[in-house]
Amino acid sequence: MSKARQKQPFQLPEFYVPWPARLNPNLEAARAHTKAWSYEMGILGPPRDGTDREIWSERRFDGMDFALLCAYTHPVAPGPELDLITDWYVWVFYFDDHFLEVYKHPRDIAGGQAYLDRLPLFMPLDMSQTPPEPTNPVERGLWDLWKRTVPTMSMDWRRRFFENTKHLLDESMWEIVNISEARISNPIEYIEMRRKVGGAPWSSDLVEHAVAAEIPARVVKSRPMRVFKDTFSDAVHLRNDLFSYEREILEEGELSNGVLVVETFLDCDTQRAADLVNDLLTSRLQQFETTAATELPWLFAEYGLNPVEQGQVLTYLRGLQDWQSGGHEWHMRSNRYMNKQTESRAEFSLPLPSGLGTSALRLPLTAGGLGLGPRAKSFSHVPRQRVGPVKLPEFYMPYSTYLSPHLESARRNSKDWARRMGMLDSLPGVGLYIWDDHKFDVADVALCGALIHPDATPEQLDLTACWLVWGTYADDYFPALYGHTRDMPGAKVFNARLTQFMPDDVRTPNPAVPTNPVELGLADLWKRTAGPLTPRGRKLFRKAIQDMTESWVWELNNQILNRVPDPVDYVEMRRKTFGSDLTMSLSRLSKGDAVPEDVFNTRTLRGLENCAADYACFVNDIFSYQKEIEFEGELNNCVLVAQKFLDLDKDAAVLVVNDLMTARMKQFELLVAKELPVVVRTFDLDSNAQAKLNKYVEQLQQWMAGIPRWHAAVDRYKEFELIDAATPKLKTGNLSGLGMSAMRVAELFRGGKS
Repeated sequence: MSKARQKQPFQLPEFYVPWPARLNPNLEAARAHTKAWSYEMGILGPPRDGTDREIWSERRFDGMDFALLCAYTHPVAPGPELDLITDWYVWVFYFDDHFLEVYKHPRDIAGGQAYLDRLPLFMPLDMSQTPPEPTNPVERGLWDLWKRTVPTMSMDWRRRFFENTKHLLDESMWEIVNISEARISNPIEYIEMRRKVGGAPWSSDLVEHAVAAEIPARVVKSRPMRVFKDTFSDAVHLRNDLFSYEREILEEGELSNGVLVVETFLDCDTQRAADLVNDLLTSRLQQFETTAATELPWLFAEYGLNPVEQGQVLTYLRGLQDWQSGGHEWHMRSNRYMNKQTESRAEFSLPLPSGLGTSALRLPLTAGGLGLGPRAKSFSHVPRQRVGPVKLPEFYMPYSTYLSPHLESARRNSKDWARRMGMLDSLPGVGLYIWDDHKFDVADVALCGALIHPDATPEQLDLTACWLVWGTYADDYFPALYGHTRDMPGAKVFNARLTQFMPDDVRTPNPAVPTNPVELGLADLWKRTAGPLTPRGRKLFRKAIQDMTESWVWELNNQILNRVPDPVDYVEMRRKTFGSDLTMSLSRLSKGDAVPEDVFNTRTLRGLENCAADYACFVNDIFSYQKEIEFEGELNNCVLVAQKFLDLDKDAAVLVVNDLMTARMKQFELLVAKELPVVVRTFDLDSNAQAKLNKYVEQLQQWMAGIPRWHAAVDRYKEFELIDAATPKLKTGNLSGLGMSAMRVAELFRGGKS
């Protein structure tokens, strides 16, 4: 074995490549075209930007073979289209290496920011605008490519492509800052940021152009389309991390690599980390497949896509599949990456074709290459196993809160409100109770409100408590009526009806008639909350509520499939199922117009909110583990997700989840200390806006501090209460006879996610 092979830091795992790669017949023409274009732009040849840096030699350029990458990833693109796509990839890889050489290595944060600030000028949405004179190959190439690409696409696509191109440019600063501080990100942060800086969302936009099939604008932001783009992006990036570990970590001093993130977070060896990254890559590809099989038909029906539009979506998805398989082939061949196996792996000896484009047809003998490991584990859970109480870890909590003096009145008023809404009565026509007085008192959500919003006025606390009552009751109501029956059509109708009770005009009578306590409560709270809001405020608040209720349908889909969620999908959906955006929106809206909306859209503020949400969600998952797994047959719990994905027992999984909570809290602290002052300076916020923004951050801190205190204080998650709640109690009088057993069975399925 050669010395070069001995130095390889780990053996490449067996990759799950479910779709065979195909090669575009226009490869050689694209190679010739893109080399000539690279010389024309100054990417190859003597430097023209006043420096003596030659980023790429022609020999290195030929070895990387970006034309081969694009011929594999866009196998059906016509010749001129393949030339265009190849030029884009030459540009984006050159940008990455140019930025590394000129700004990352010397840690030139100021120079890097000034350089990045100019690049959007070369991507005008209005093509009548003329950018400044390009001063380097990156600017020159970007303007040339922009002119050749966007005229044939809609304005909606242009905006998306502009945003994703800007993300991959701007977030290069995140990498510089991490390198400067020798900081390795936590796994959740890494996945979120890798999508932006890694450029795969940008690649998925180019797929639409390459296959001449734009996604219909009205479904672009739907969950299935978002999952397709996110799973595509994560799989592309995680695969690249495996192949580029040696170059990035051992040669370039990079810190943004998924293998490094995992080995640091789990404190494991590099081979174990690489295998786990490959498992996550496989899981993301299988999430793509599951979404296509179970959610795409509903998307077509709910949005009324006509056959042409359905064809556009399917053509686009085929393009994403081609990219995955083709990207894998290129990584196996490019001299840019570590792609020499330390030892060969056994494969089936079948009479299959050989040569370029056929590696995906060679089936590995082991389960890893067939992707059976992650898939088998996700479907293997046996519901309602005896798990026992959780031994609570020591939570890292640097913040504090206090108890509102208005707690007792909030308790009384929220209970009176719940009674008026019918939440403490048996459901008409169903004959079962979701809540009675005892269950209401056990939940004590007013206490939660008093801890997370301690400085609220009596009226504000009443409203907060009622929203918490509504969300918790609805979260119990939904699985009781649709969970154990696996009634997906009924669940979708229930969810769709809720929008009727959140009208834009709250002053005129609403013709929609509530048919259950959830609808009645939402109608009442919407009128009380949305009235003072601006039209934009109402839209954002409605979206937060819709995200939460739609996420319950996602949970139901997992229940129907008996599928423990993919780790990334779980984290991102858990923020919605917990109602994090709902409570954060209430805090945001209380700031009025003092803080510009663009501030809340910055990476820093979104990072603060996501860190806070994850911390609170994982607290709930640890406290509610026995309730959900043993008594309710749930599968949507972070502890269970960690158990399945990492092959851990309950106690070890709890510690991993607690480590994630700690990492997210420390990231929150870092954002407050390092990045929040930059946001204040960037937006030149006056003293009033700064005070409002600081108060919002303080409320997030109190929110995180209050939620574990509430969980520890209430009996909702304690074993004696769970046993009592699981005991059938018929509360419809002394009824007996035919049909009554069904009512008692229904009682067994009461309970929800939080």
